[in-house]
Amino acid sequence: MKSAYELAMERLNKVAPTVKLTPVQKKHIAELESEYRAKIADREMFLQGQIQKAVEKQDAEAFAQLEKQLLLERRKFHEELETKRAQIRQD
Repeated sequence: MKSAYELAMERLNKVAPTVKLTPVQKKHIAELESEYRAKIADREMFLQGQIQKAVEKQDAEAFAQLEKQLLLERRKFHEELETKRAQIRQD
């Protein structure tokens, strides 16, 4: 007898079957992930430095703006990465 989880997974696979990636696709995705981790880390380091300067100057407005910028840039990089991953999966 199958569990509810197993039945749900079977139904899900019928609706949207899982896609098997080729070794080349896996390699490209891993390279992209590494590249975007580096981009995010670079941007975070720069903006954290700017945030620290704003804190030292006690500039609340600049601090808030830089925090917002950091979040937006992280989101932008993650969205770019997801778009590129999807393109690789479709190839």
